[in-house]
Amino acid sequence: MKKRDILTPFGITLGFILIMLAIVSNGESNGLASFFDIASILIVLGGLVASLLISFKMEQIKLTGKIIKEALYKNDNQLPELIRLFVRLAEKARREGILALENELESIDDPFIKKGILLVVDGLESEVIKDIMETEITAMEDRHFRGRTILEKAGEYAPSWGMIGTLIGLVLMLNDLASPETLGPSMAIALLTTLYGTVLANLVFIPMASKLEAKTDEEVFLKQIMIEGIIGVQSGQNPRILEEKLSAFLSNKHKRKLEADDAAEFMGESINEA
Repeated sequence: MKKRDILTPFGITLGFILIMLAIVSNGESNGLASFFDIASILIVLGGLVASLLISFKMEQIKLTGKIIKEALYKNDNQLPELIRLFVRLAEKARREGILALENELESIDDPFIKKGILLVVDGLESEVIKDIMETEITAMEDRHFRGRTILEKAGEYAPSWGMIGTLIGLVLMLNDLASPETLGPSMAIALLTTLYGTVLANLVFIPMASKLEAKTDEEVFLKQIMIEGIIGVQSGQNPRILEEKLSAFLSNKHKRKLEADDAAEFMGESINEA
């Protein structure tokens, strides 16, 4: 089950709050109202949506909500539990044979691990298994890249449409220099569109795309550990040697947790035997 990543919505909310506080810090009651302009919003958002519709297929556009939602969750990487799973599988394979692993498939939730164990049960060589699994990782990276490209492009287009709005506002202002009452609204369009586009790009789209890229790197790292575990089970490695090998991927904090859990498990077994 995925856990919510509160840092993403918190960071966006904090950014907008600080911007609004900076606006109202001059003590004027209409500070925020002067930074709200319908025409500027329509230019930036309308132009941004139009550019995305031109750049991407409708199938990709429909996935935008799902992509944004993905940035609001974090990977649930329980590495110590993952290592214990492979140790258990290695023990079962050495004790009862590779084919006995088929009985463990129902207890494995991760589809990537389940696929790897199925390949092991089918009797494929380690190199073939590794090649198949790494191909799946490459395909996953490509899917994730194409998904976050929408946010990256939105981060590129938003400031550009802000600049277009600025040019529109300047043209309107220069065409009506004889009417002083029109200079204010025209200048507002000129400046606010750039503000809107820049804020959306640097506070929403680009940071969320960076978050998704970091999540992809983390997921690739986790799947590489899974491949090492699957190959270790397939090759009949000693469970303790496999545990030591996989533990090299752990941080010191996770290593201490794994050692503590192993010690607790050993004590429990000793008490049961007694």
